[in-house]
Amino acid sequence: MCRDDFADGVSFTGIKVADYLDADGAIALPDGVTLTSYLDRNVAGLGDELAYRYLDYTRGDDPVVHELTWTQLGARLRAVGARLQQVCSPGDRVAILAPQGNDYVVGFFAAIHAGMISVPLFAPELPGHAERLDAVLADASPTVVLTTTAAAESVRGFLRRHPASQRPRVIAVDAVPDSVGATFVPAVHGTDDLAYLQYTSGSTRTPAGVEITHRGVCTNVLQMILAGELDTDIRSVSWLPLYHDMGLIMIMFPALCGGHITLMNPMAFVRRPHRWMVQLARESAQGRVFAAAPNFAFELAAQRGVPQDTEGFDLSNVVGLLNGSEPVSLAAIEAFNATFGPYGLPPSAVKPSYGMAEATLSVASVPPAAVPSALYLHRGELSKGLAVPVSPDHSEGVPYVSCGQMIPSQWGVVVDSEIAAELPARHVGEIWLHGDNIGRGYWGREEETQTVFGNKLQSRQPENSHAEGAPDSGLWLRTGDLGVYIEDELYIIGRIKDVIIVDGRNHYPQDIEATVSAASPAVRSGYVTAFALSANDSGGSGEQLVIIAERATGAGKAEPEPVAAAIRAAVSRQHGLPVADVRLVPAGAIPRTTSGKLARNACRTEYLAGAFN
Repeated sequence: MCRDDFADGVSFTGIKVADYLDADGAIALPDGVTLTSYLDRNVAGLGDELAYRYLDYTRGDDPVVHELTWTQLGARLRAVGARLQQVCSPGDRVAILAPQGNDYVVGFFAAIHAGMISVPLFAPELPGHAERLDAVLADASPTVVLTTTAAAESVRGFLRRHPASQRPRVIAVDAVPDSVGATFVPAVHGTDDLAYLQYTSGSTRTPAGVEITHRGVCTNVLQMILAGELDTDIRSVSWLPLYHDMGLIMIMFPALCGGHITLMNPMAFVRRPHRWMVQLARESAQGRVFAAAPNFAFELAAQRGVPQDTEGFDLSNVVGLLNGSEPVSLAAIEAFNATFGPYGLPPSAVKPSYGMAEATLSVASVPPAAVPSALYLHRGELSKGLAVPVSPDHSEGVPYVSCGQMIPSQWGVVVDSEIAAELPARHVGEIWLHGDNIGRGYWGREEETQTVFGNKLQSRQPENSHAEGAPDSGLWLRTGDLGVYIEDELYIIGRIKDVIIVDGRNHYPQDIEATVSAASPAVRSGYVTAFALSANDSGGSGEQLVIIAERATGAGKAEPEPVAAAIRAAVSRQHGLPVADVRLVPAGAIPRTTSGKLARNACRTEYLAGAFN
């Protein structure tokens, strides 16, 4: 899994992808394979070649460039690792509360290299998430917090909210001199040892720390390479936050494979989407490029991502852009392709995907040569748990984008969870997963770990089972996601906890939210939450539907009554549902997770607390 040519296996170490596959082509990592074993090999073999580049756009569109070669990275890892070994014991948690940048990368890997458990988090300046950071720090109980000199004061100020006896030591990564590394002793890791805790985004519940082992992360990176037919030293450009599973996995590719990545701050992209596209084009001029982003990024880039100067703006080598982390919209992909197709972007470049922290990241994606596609499913039949395709112009048709197939050495079945039985094709059920990329469980939560990670599949379909090849005794992860297989392609229907049940019929909130977005130009498209209140919450006789919708740009003075009336009429016409309450709120008012997803459960909680009155 280090740097080689995917086709012929030529490598600076002589190791080929085939060395990690068994006779049947399944991934089989040998004992002793760890994150740190690859890091050490790359540091020794690549020397002064580039490993990580960070573009600092805080001063404008001409970024300050910070680069780390492999030699420099090795020196920084030893220095910070040695400092940690002075104040920590093996197995202690080390939280990273640093701004985006190379120091974050160094801190994350140094903690693992030194024998501790890395906990990638975020600096306290991330707005609106102080309560989540408090909860995660209490859960992980880190001995040390790694940050930077610039952020150290705000981190210490934040930690003063905790009792003095519970405050971790704060170390600034950039303040540790290389000379400290002289005392570093590399930790001895096993392939199945815990490497880091990946905290869930908390969209439907309190964040939990997923235990990711060396085997889990190494397997998932290799699965992504095989699924996308990527060069193992492929280059990348990422603005994704490094505390999020999708952003974190991107920095694993250089660590394991020996390529390089260009990083930037998420706000650098949000403010100027063309920055991401320009860097993709620059890397495309050198070779094949791979990246990932949530669906909203493709919408934003289509609107504002073309640079003013398009000379040499060629995206023809951008071979894989994973679109995941939130519901995938075919309209967003089509707009992105229409905008960047004239600049060489292949029509198959965007890859609708499905993933989750409990699986390290990647679970399913469309094949390399496939063009994104969607099916329209009958709304009424979906409410009964059946997926019946209809024509795009059907009055009851709802579009769902295909997420393709499971990545190699990953099994995914659609299950009737009440009886743990695999369902046939075109039946909606919970997605269960099995594979070496699955996390070990939740940190400190034995009961929840057993409930989520410790499931047995009681029966399989006699023909065309998606569990074929998985061991009968294997344990399965309950994802909490609803899905369906149609012609062996996976479609994500929604989250079990988000399903709205009225009069015994299932309604999927993202479907209702799409209807609301299209109901009035005063609604900010894609920034709507739909949720149900129970009889206890509402004081009524059954569940009642509530809509919270952010105002579109320029609609700040729009009268709410006509907008609410249009929303009620559209939801009644399309879904046959009465709407108990509609609240039109300012842009940014709906709570979000740290990964940027709208948080329906948090929105419901705030609504009940009167936040939108």
